[in-house]
Amino acid sequence: MDAAVKRTRLSPAERRAQLIDLGVRMLAERSLEQISVEDIADQAGVSRGLLFHYFTSKHDFHVAIVRHTSAEMLARTAPDLELAPLEILRDVMASYVDYVSENRDTYVSLLRGTASGDPDMREVFEETRGEMARRVIDQLPTLGIDPDARTALSVRGWIAFVEEATITWLRSPDIPRDELIELLVTALPAVALGAGAAAALLGG
Repeated sequence: MDAAVKRTRLSPAERRAQLIDLGVRMLAERSLEQISVEDIADQAGVSRGLLFHYFTSKHDFHVAIVRHTSAEMLARTAPDLELAPLEILRDVMASYVDYVSENRDTYVSLLRGTASGDPDMREVFEETRGEMARRVIDQLPTLGIDPDARTALSVRGWIAFVEEATITWLRSPDIPRDELIELLVTALPAVALGAGAAAALLGG
């Protein structure tokens, strides 16, 4: 890294954000557990001890990376409420597929790597899925669906389907992107409503 960059004085918040950003960039090239404190400190031009001033441990740093990545994905897939209800869902799924396609190695590493077995990491994943579910449930009344315990459970199951289908597609893209998006979109009413009501909603 350029010496001038190394000498740059940053506020605590800016330095913490810089360290997380470096970790996120490394995550595109290696698994989370392979991201070392030494490499991050060296690239940021700080001592390993200073890095631990911002994060209590290597594990705390890794959790911060995962939390940042999850927040980025949620920001990229925020619903456009000016669209029609089904178009909102289609737009969100398109943004989701595009995001994970652009961040393929990171996405698969987090959902399928050792991080997924860590309680703190699972908490972040669950918070992310919870926010995704909340967004969907908030839109259900516009589709004529009254949210209840059954639909909430169905939406969580649909999110698991979206993750698994997308990971499988990333590894073996046997259908076009648009066909995958349509599959993800039509699966939600089918799961939440049942075949008859879903067909009516989708115009089938």
